[in-house]
Amino acid sequence: MTWNITGDLDTFRAAAGGFLRTRPVENTVLLSLVDQLRTRGLTVYGEQPPLFGWWTGAGGTVDGVFLQTPPHRVNVGPVPEAAAVALAGTWDRVRPLQGVGAESRTAEVFAAAWQARTGARAEIAQRQRLYRLGELTPVRPAPPGRARVAGPADRELLIRWYDAFADHIQAPRGDHPGAVDDRVGYGGLTLWEVDGEPVAMAGVTPLIAGSVRVAPVYTPPGLRGRGFAGAATAAVSQAALDAGADQVLLFTDLANPTSNGLYQRLGYRPVPDRTVVDFGRASVRDRSRGAEPERRL
Repeated sequence: MTWNITGDLDTFRAAAGGFLRTRPVENTVLLSLVDQLRTRGLTVYGEQPPLFGWWTGAGGTVDGVFLQTPPHRVNVGPVPEAAAVALAGTWDRVRPLQGVGAESRTAEVFAAAWQARTGARAEIAQRQRLYRLGELTPVRPAPPGRARVAGPADRELLIRWYDAFADHIQAPRGDHPGAVDDRVGYGGLTLWEVDGEPVAMAGVTPLIAGSVRVAPVYTPPGLRGRGFAGAATAAVSQAALDAGADQVLLFTDLANPTSNGLYQRLGYRPVPDRTVVDFGRASVRDRSRGAEPERRL
């Protein structure tokens, strides 16, 4: 049992692509990242090259994967606990690590092993819930307006809303012009309009292994609370089903009861939770003790 680590995307896809596609719900983030790296280039998320890995189990088959696009956190798919511990034990010899995002149990095991090995401080950045669409239930009462697929003429507005969304969730601003161009190119962004004015946005990832993920969903602050985000989400969800998606997914921040309640009313049902953990440097006292680093999990 071992981790196989490479910087070559084609090698990773050949070894682990089949595994990812057999579990598209649990591996939705990794599938999306691989697709973006394949279509938009290896530097789409940062100047440093990404790193890929797959865990070979006792039977010699792939039983888990990870992907990191520096300077971002490592994303780990569902893996055996032994694999999470082994990855933490290997990583400090590979490159610096900001944090980890994974199903909650995997994130906890990895973080504990990382703390024990490095003395780093571990702090939960976000608890997320992955939802899967059951039976779509449109917003009732429906808000005024209609949905339309965004086009090139909407580019500047979409970039501003992407920036505003990133600021709202306290995420770094990435290549939003490139992301918007990519989404518009395959019809992946939808606007909800009232009297011809956009009031909300919902996006959807490309169809991969029969699944899509709704993201981002954004309404400007002055227009919230009127049902526009729910209507836009319902519209892109229905469009995904019409396009042949078997699984329609989305993530929420568990600290936001409004969005969690909204998506459940639309027919989304929870699947395993995800935890995002950030790592900081050990304090001088922690390093001198060599044990019991401060635990914030």
